Amino acid sequence: MNWRDKFTNFMYGRYGIDQLSRFMLIVTFILCILSIFIRTHILSILILALIIIIYYRMFSKKIYKRAAENEKYLRFINNLKGKTSSGRSGYAKDAAQRKYYRFFKCPGCSQKIRIPKGHGKIEIRCPKCNTKFIRRS
Repeated sequence: MNWRDKFTNFMYGRYGIDQLSRFMLIVTFILCILSIFIRTHILSILILALIIIIYYRMFSKKIYKRAAENEKYLRFINNLKGKTSSGRSGYAKDAAQRKYYRFFKCPGCSQKIRIPKGHGKIEIRCPKCNTKFIRRS
């Protein structure tokens, strides 16, 4: 057996590397570069802690917990980017539906309401606050 097979056998049943680990690795690398210019013990301790956490996550056999941590990280990043679960931003999703629907904001609660096009002047009732208003669809 060569070293690659031994490592593959060792990693069997372990979590490995995911997006969160890659992000923490990039942060660690940036902190290492900063530590060349800024010499503090706090920075060194932070770098060491990040390396320990990265290795702990990589060699962990608690796959479901690590996957849940990664999922939380990905949801946080998607919220920062303004994306929905389908991968499109809210604006891009609305733009794709504008061919068939009109979008209105409720004057009472600012809830966004989607109405099919081509029905003329209609009375719209907000499903959230039951405010009624008239708009052209």
